Amino acid sequence: MAMKICIIGAGAIGGLLGAKLALAGETVTFVEVDAIQREAINNNGLKLLMHSGEELVAKNVRAFPDTSGPGPQDLVILAVKAHHIAEVAAGLKSLYTPDTMVMTVQNGIPWWYFQRHGGPLDGTRLKSVDPDGVISANIDPARIIGCVVFPAASVVAPGVIKHEEGDRFSVGELDGSKSNRLQGIYNMLVAAGFKSFLLDNVRSEIWLKAWGNLSFNPISALTHEGMEGIARFPLTRDLSVKMMEEAQRVANKLGITFRHTIAKRIEGAEAVGPHKTSMLQDVEAGHSLEVEALVGSIVELGQLTQMPTPQIDSVYACTKLLDKVMREQHAAVVLESVG
Repeated sequence: MAMKICIIGAGAIGGLLGAKLALAGETVTFVEVDAIQREAINNNGLKLLMHSGEELVAKNVRAFPDTSGPGPQDLVILAVKAHHIAEVAAGLKSLYTPDTMVMTVQNGIPWWYFQRHGGPLDGTRLKSVDPDGVISANIDPARIIGCVVFPAASVVAPGVIKHEEGDRFSVGELDGSKSNRLQGIYNMLVAAGFKSFLLDNVRSEIWLKAWGNLSFNPISALTHEGMEGIARFPLTRDLSVKMMEEAQRVANKLGITFRHTIAKRIEGAEAVGPHKTSMLQDVEAGHSLEVEALVGSIVELGQLTQMPTPQIDSVYACTKLLDKVMREQHAAVVLESVG
């Protein structure tokens, strides 16, 4: 039986997920505030330009401007940037049945990090990513499935998603249990052609992804360089290492161990090539930046664990100011050739 799935946000990752799930037979709708993207999906379906060169078109999808349209769902996938979740959180109630699951696919440290955690900080609200408590008040932790996203993709035209690399979406319950519903999500992702793993510690996997994001994303936003260039330039490679060392000490204090070394994580980023990080794409498009989820949350966790993070703090300050200037001036920042 097809699962009814509503994806909040038809951007790069939401579009990639939704199109492939729809092509696999699931009933997929989107909530997308951008009228141009929404109209393209409703008129032409959602096209995927796969890394393999294959072109796929999911025509059996619909897009609505808000959460009042889709009706009750089996699964809600939050695919907006982390700092936009508060804007949609209250409206999610119209999508819920008693058993509706909410799967989060954001980069960085999620607002639910300490919910169903079990440690000494259990229930602590991360103010960096949920400053007013709006998200926590409107999304019951019991509904949440954590998902760690490794593919890279981008929106290249209205209704057109380019898959650049990667196909892994690993999932886990917040309390580490291997529930029937988690197995169902895993089966759904695999049937759609993705790789997936059932995680008994989703937070550890989140840290593995955040480890690179907290350095490569803001550095790319500030320098306009892709991942390969940052990894190959000695000064930014060294800065990335220092930031990751600081983050590792914070994570270790929270009981997290990493299965990779910093060197291997950076080598993996370099191997991606000249890919522009999501934060650099937002800088060039004039969008608000995911500063808090990717960097500010690590700063806050450092404060909660009393572990100093001076390198991260400095990069956070510069990126936060860049975001402020862009928003105040309604501006994008794009390099232009002068020769």
